[in-house]
Amino acid sequence: MDFHFEVLKTDPTGARLGRLTTPHGVIDTPAFMPVGTAGTVKALTQQALTELGVQILLGNTYHLYLRPGHERIRSLGGLHRFMSWPGAILTDSGGFQVFSLADLRKVTDEGVVFRSHLDGSEHFLTPEKSIEIQQALGSDIAMVFDECIEYPADHERAAAAMKRTAEWARRCRDYADAMQKEEQDLAASGRMNSQAPTNPGQVLFGIVQGGMHTDLRRESARQLVDLDFPGYAVGGLAVGEPHALSCEIAANSTEELPKDKPRYVMGVGLPEQLADYVRCGVDMMDCVLPTRNARNGCLFTSAGRVNIRNAIYADDPRPIDERCSCMVCRTYSRAYLRHLFHANEILASILNSHHNVAFFLDIMGKIRQAIAFGELAEFSSEFQARIAAGDS
Repeated sequence: MDFHFEVLKTDPTGARLGRLTTPHGVIDTPAFMPVGTAGTVKALTQQALTELGVQILLGNTYHLYLRPGHERIRSLGGLHRFMSWPGAILTDSGGFQVFSLADLRKVTDEGVVFRSHLDGSEHFLTPEKSIEIQQALGSDIAMVFDECIEYPADHERAAAAMKRTAEWARRCRDYADAMQKEEQDLAASGRMNSQAPTNPGQVLFGIVQGGMHTDLRRESARQLVDLDFPGYAVGGLAVGEPHALSCEIAANSTEELPKDKPRYVMGVGLPEQLADYVRCGVDMMDCVLPTRNARNGCLFTSAGRVNIRNAIYADDPRPIDERCSCMVCRTYSRAYLRHLFHANEILASILNSHHNVAFFLDIMGKIRQAIAFGELAEFSSEFQARIAAGDS
């Protein structure tokens, strides 16, 4: 199945309803991708994800490289087979994780020297190495290695990182093209390649950087477009900037990107923010919040957030969200979920995560439906008003 993207309808807000075809299935866009950093969405089985309607997951190069190792995953048939996931996978390049290491890394034009957060061992991650790892993993969509910077960052700092990101993107593309040609040559000669990509249909997305500076973001996008990637991402957001600024940067970035290719904003956002990014012309998003917050007892609902730890739920027979039709809301009470959390039962994380992921997916489904009817602005206003009514 070839990689292909088509825009089916555009809403008056600029939001796009689309369809993304990958070697491991079709994805309805705009799409929310649950984060499966280390080959698993925490507390959820792959079967549960399938039942929830998940079409694409996110995995991470940095974490899978350190444990269990990309060569081990390659020898076991690639990440899809290793984790028994039939749907599509996107792998982050490791750039954001290296950025988050702070004192454990050193960035140069060649790449990044860093120490593992697991055992302190030293590693050198280059653009070429990132692609090598992602080819071994066999994701459907690989990301270029980029330099993600802190917020706030001045213009000079952001410009240097943008320049480095553009050069790294070119090196990633050239390495991927060279490996593809080598594989084709070996296949034509009847020889086997032990280092062959585990997913020959893998495509590479560029990542727009430039801090919170509009001129740099536009220049970064133009440089990446010149490299002609099959898709593009907007990185370096959700690093502490105000939401309004995040949307402004996302919109300015996407304005420079091709209309016929998918656009992905990395690492966002809260439920009430999803439609805001979609209105920027974004087709894909991911965020750790559904599962991370679930493990801490924070549940997302159509009437705001519920902190299930609170004593007011000890005798509450209601479901988490009476508007939600997920398995958890159909089956369990707030009182029971509170009990599980305070008893430190593993089932608390499982059920909380199931609900939160279902909630995010349901919002994105409603956003797609609103775009189909040209009513995204109305849906967004009504939903945000309900959320703003207050967390409980």
